[in-house]
Amino acid sequence: MNELLVETAPAKINLILRVLGRREDGYHELESLVGFTEFADTLMLEPGPTIALDISGPFAAACGPVADNLVLKAVAELSKRVRGVVAGRFRLEKWIPVAAGVGGGSADAGAALRLLARANGLAHDDPRLASAALAVGADVPVCLDPRARVMSGVGDLLSAPLALPELPVLLVNPRVPLATRDVFNAFSGSAGSKVPVGTPPKGRDAVINFLAGYDNDLTRAAIACSPAIIDVLMALRALPGLKLARMSGSGPTCFGLFRSRSEADAAAQRLQFERKEWWVISTAISAS
Repeated sequence: MNELLVETAPAKINLILRVLGRREDGYHELESLVGFTEFADTLMLEPGPTIALDISGPFAAACGPVADNLVLKAVAELSKRVRGVVAGRFRLEKWIPVAAGVGGGSADAGAALRLLARANGLAHDDPRLASAALAVGADVPVCLDPRARVMSGVGDLLSAPLALPELPVLLVNPRVPLATRDVFNAFSGSAGSKVPVGTPPKGRDAVINFLAGYDNDLTRAAIACSPAIIDVLMALRALPGLKLARMSGSGPTCFGLFRSRSEADAAAQRLQFERKEWWVISTAISAS
């Protein structure tokens, strides 16, 4: 029996998201400061001749057809670039909500490419991995090596890893899926913010103050598509100890930053009691 390989696939948080404009090919140029949480899906690979994917976990049913999953798309794209790729049976434990603006599917694809690299003896910086990642989806390149960075272009331009402190965070999703395409269609013609993303300072309080000077340009468009986002943001802003509340990605998941894990945990307990229909998780954006 082959050794079972395991990778975590952490949720991606857009701490800042700027929309710079629409390109001739229809895609939007973005600039985003991205962090990754300790909360993650888990992806396992048993190398072998048969390619398969089994999905379990609380959001397994929301993943849609297995054949369309980005894990298998990652296998297909790497196989185009590396002859004789060894894959096998993947097992995905799906804990991150689907169509939620926190890069769950992209994180899974990034983890799949890391597993394939291990199974095939590829270096982590093999350019064929990055090429396959971009072909799978715009958020996959930053998820290939999940460390805080500024991503720009259509996800193809990545800064060097950035040093962020650990940031206690509360993730809240109203359990209303929201398609990225719909949000960008609603944004079409709107003006994005004008201030480029600078280099974050050191220290938790300094970083939170730095983030407060920016926003997520897609928030208004996402609210037009899913008004429940307003309820989530208002509920977050009413929590004791909250320092910053913002939507991640194209929504509908929103996040709240706190100074301490105990404050984030207490806020999660309160919100879970008040809004039992929502998905609420207390975690942290990993120090990097």
